[in-house]
Amino acid sequence: MKLYSNEIVFRGHPDKVCDQISDALLDEFLKGDKHSRCGIEVSGGKHAIYVTGEVTSKSKVDINKVIRKVLRDVGYHKDYYIINDLGVQSSDIALGTNDEVMGAGDQGQMFGYACNDTKEYLPLAQVILQKLSMEYDKLRIKDKRFKSDGKAQITGYYDGNKLVKIKTFTISYQNDESNREETDNIIKDIVLKICKKYNIEVEDFLINPTGRFEIGGFEGDAGLTGRKILVDNYHSFSKVGGGAFSGKDPTKVDRSAAYKARELAVRILKEHNLEWCSIQLCYAIGIDKPLSINIESNVGNIEVDDKLYKECTPRNIIKDLDLLNIKYYDTAKYGHFIK
Repeated sequence: MKLYSNEIVFRGHPDKVCDQISDALLDEFLKGDKHSRCGIEVSGGKHAIYVTGEVTSKSKVDINKVIRKVLRDVGYHKDYYIINDLGVQSSDIALGTNDEVMGAGDQGQMFGYACNDTKEYLPLAQVILQKLSMEYDKLRIKDKRFKSDGKAQITGYYDGNKLVKIKTFTISYQNDESNREETDNIIKDIVLKICKKYNIEVEDFLINPTGRFEIGGFEGDAGLTGRKILVDNYHSFSKVGGGAFSGKDPTKVDRSAAYKARELAVRILKEHNLEWCSIQLCYAIGIDKPLSINIESNVGNIEVDDKLYKECTPRNIIKDLDLLNIKYYDTAKYGHFIK
């Protein structure tokens, strides 16, 4: 037996809010021009939201309107001052990512992971936390004592890679502090109901460890796009690439190749009846073919054929994503690989 921990943040966490703003803007640019090139970064805190990065697009997007809609969705009702500092994509990058060349929009390594723990092909502790995050989002909408910000963490007993029991379920949730005993019990009941479905026992809860969590959101902390890479990927159960996802159009392989690697990992897991599978893709900016593909699993490395290299060119990945008609704002809410 070993102890291992993983974490999630709720939709109203400042970093997650910035992710959602970046992706809501991306969706709007792509809606009007599917060839939009976007790398949108957002920082928020206290009284202002700062939007920067680069966009080259034929779309006309009301930046302020999109941002204010996201803020309402996540339960932020203050009238923040919005600073728009977006520029255009570098013409040097465009040389290698235009529709004729369609090379990778960045260099780097991307990972995809799948395991047989759950029907989502994700680690059980990750799925439990994602379900809690979704349930908390419903709760704060119907019960105003619960506020937007929060995070949760599981410290579990593991037999190999399998979660056996939860030692400590840590939850920090923003609330109005009007009736903590009752609101704490509501949170515990939600957790126990989720865990019961997986026959997982919780030994102990640690809720709002400082004793109070009333000031949160941008008043309590600053947020930044892409600062929750592990939450967006696999909660450290797998290796992850160095690039964040949110605000990036599909030519940016940080995101699209990670999505493709995840799809491949699930496919290969099923084909070979594996316990787990991890795939690394690696690209060079402006080059269409991956530099390397590596597939690891519980039975060792799996051979890669040339067909897979062709399948993983940015052009073919983007074609697959277009067919899926992904709404990036939705993928950003709870961590990208819930499906």
